[in-house]
Amino acid sequence: MTVLARTVEATRRYGDVVALDRVSVEIRAGELVGLLGPNGAGKSTLMNLFVGLRRPSSGTVELLGGSPSDPAVRRGIGVTPQETGLPEVLRVGEVVDFVSSHFPKPVGKAELLDRFGLGELVKRQIGGLSGGQKRRLAVALAFAGDPRLVFLDEPTTGLDVEARRTLWDGIRAFHEGGGTILLTSHYLEEIEALAERVVVVGHGRVLADDTVAAVRDVVGARRVSFDAGELPELPGVAGVQREGGRVHLVTSDPDRLVVELVRSGTPFSGLEIRPTSLEEAFLTITAAKEHAHA
Repeated sequence: MTVLARTVEATRRYGDVVALDRVSVEIRAGELVGLLGPNGAGKSTLMNLFVGLRRPSSGTVELLGGSPSDPAVRRGIGVTPQETGLPEVLRVGEVVDFVSSHFPKPVGKAELLDRFGLGELVKRQIGGLSGGQKRRLAVALAFAGDPRLVFLDEPTTGLDVEARRTLWDGIRAFHEGGGTILLTSHYLEEIEALAERVVVVGHGRVLADDTVAAVRDVVGARRVSFDAGELPELPGVAGVQREGGRVHLVTSDPDRLVVELVRSGTPFSGLEIRPTSLEEAFLTITAAKEHAHA
């Protein structure tokens, strides 16, 4: 498959803060890729590198066979950032006309607005729209130029359930027509609803690049913590961390793990079982894999 965008060992620093640490990602034609991770994980920074709003401190970024800093290259993409500001006095149709005028073969205004459930608002002033309607319009504008590749940063922020599903339908329609999309979210359910492939980032690194099903399995894990010395061989352990005498285990079956721990006769205390965060699960598993290959 044709690679439309890629980063190769891309690092981005803001002073002493490393927002991205040697990240390599490819977006291939026809894919709908979800970029998943908690706030501050580096999702928006990676998105900004792809669309040319930021340059890497080291490493390379390619977009549609060229550089994201080239305006001619950027004409082939559509973008909706996390926050957008639209002129309050203009009408919806006027904003679409203005954005569309920057592209050689824009999508028809009626088709674009209908795709995102905005057809009846074409004559409405921006200032008279609800927050959710403004957000849907901002996302719709990313598709105005009939782009080859669309970047959506937290597209459903502030939307209710009905508006979110309308937006999902518009995104799916573009993808089913052969379009390519990279969207960020910290909601697994949103990625599940839309994406086929998931890239998980945390602490500026790629923690996983896999199918939705594989990511879902990890998110279903639990963190079992207790104080113990020597640790016996236990079933279903995906990752292990130690902090002094405290042991943290990631598992998809905590009940079985605790039963086997008791059966082993290993002295332990301070048992705690809780859900893992997405980032925590992947960091633990990644650390375990790195240790195994060391």
